[in-house]
Amino acid sequence: IASCLVGSEMCIRDSNKTTQIITILGLAFIIISSTVDLDNLFNYDNQQVPNYITKDNTPNTNQIDNKTATLGRVLFYDKNLSDNNTVSCASCHQQAFAFSDPLVTSVGLNGENTGRHSMRLINSRFSNEGNFFWDERAASLEDQVTQPIQDHVEMGFSGTNGNPDFDDLVLKLSAIDYYQTLFEFAYGSSSIDENKIQRALAQFVRSIQSFDSKFDDGLIQVPNPNAPFPNYTTQENLGKQLFLAPPQNGGAGCAACHAPPEFDIDPNTLNNGIIGVAGSTTEIDVTNTRSPSLRDVVNPDGSLNGPLMHDGSLTSLLDVINHYNFIPNNPTNTNLDNRLNPPGSGPLNLNLTNNEKDALVAFLKTLTGTDVYINEIWSTPFDTDGNLTIVGSQLSSNNEVFAKAITIYPNPVEIQLTILLEYGNYQVSIYNIRGQLVHEQSIVGNNQMNLQSLVKGIYVLKIKDVESKKIFQQKFIKK
Repeated sequence: IASCLVGSEMCIRDSNKTTQIITILGLAFIIISSTVDLDNLFNYDNQQVPNYITKDNTPNTNQIDNKTATLGRVLFYDKNLSDNNTVSCASCHQQAFAFSDPLVTSVGLNGENTGRHSMRLINSRFSNEGNFFWDERAASLEDQVTQPIQDHVEMGFSGTNGNPDFDDLVLKLSAIDYYQTLFEFAYGSSSIDENKIQRALAQFVRSIQSFDSKFDDGLIQVPNPNAPFPNYTTQENLGKQLFLAPPQNGGAGCAACHAPPEFDIDPNTLNNGIIGVAGSTTEIDVTNTRSPSLRDVVNPDGSLNGPLMHDGSLTSLLDVINHYNFIPNNPTNTNLDNRLNPPGSGPLNLNLTNNEKDALVAFLKTLTGTDVYINEIWSTPFDTDGNLTIVGSQLSSNNEVFAKAITIYPNPVEIQLTILLEYGNYQVSIYNIRGQLVHEQSIVGNNQMNLQSLVKGIYVLKIKDVESKKIFQQKFIKK
């Protein structure tokens, strides 16, 4: 497998060596990735996208921004987003498996299994289909990203059967110091709500892209995908030809639903004839009409990034080819796509030879890149103990950056909060845990604030130096 590491002149053509390098780099990321440097953000908003990629489902109201996507990365990997702190988005969407899960169904916060296989997130931004989930129940990626959090099996903030609801999650995150910093950094306010969480997670997911495959190398050399690629083997070129050509022209017609170069799903597609339910031998489900991009369906070593289809029922690319080679007539499937059941001719029967099947498998393997599996931009920002460190002067809230000696006591406070501060002009603001301003006043130095009117809870105190514009912030508890 030919693969070039970003930032390196070394090109590796041995799959075993590639796997070793991915493992070594992955271990390195675990060591260095527990720090988020606000002065040196990863490049999320200006990644290189090939000029032949023309689709983009990013809404004008949520264009990718480095600050917000950085927040999204932290949210994506944070187990605090589950009720019992055991599951994160990344638990079911793992970087090592193209942001999917090697299990048939994923394990939720209480050991229960999800209803469907975890969909790969590769190139979600470049899909012509704007709805998400296998059954397309989410109208946008923004709508999709918080639904697993609110699922009683997956992450637990469902608000049903005694479970906490999303407002409880907001309160939970608001009490975590690094979220006070990151939401302020991303949005200019430390207040947290579902819309902000949705926007940040969607930006991070849309940033996950893969365009360094053998197919991309070939398309750069020969811009016409229908022409033979000079970097392909004879078998791979045959597989590409079969993938692109319709059945009436001797092909398999795969491109009718998965058009290159994105290999995303046609938004008008109905189900593909697989109507089983994971973990059941009797139930059927005809509502699954979406699929992820076919890019990175396998790892750089050629192994699958988890089982295939919504129910995880297919365990090899050959299984997939055999399924489409002959679609059985199933009267219980009321939602089969017409391209698999042409009017007047019955369900599809391609009559592919074994050589043709092997060629299609070989071609599908050329759609896999390398960078997406090893790039720290998409890796966990937490260390192995779940710790995260925020550094950088842009939004630090410590005394050093504030550059003024300051003492605040007592904490917790019952009535009087004392602030000892050098003489100067300051604006003092107090926010509740929902980010709402509850008190504001100007001071010039030492001051005692009467907080008797505040209800019990967690608050954020912000002191702004009017001259330098720098801000000191600290949480306190009102008893």
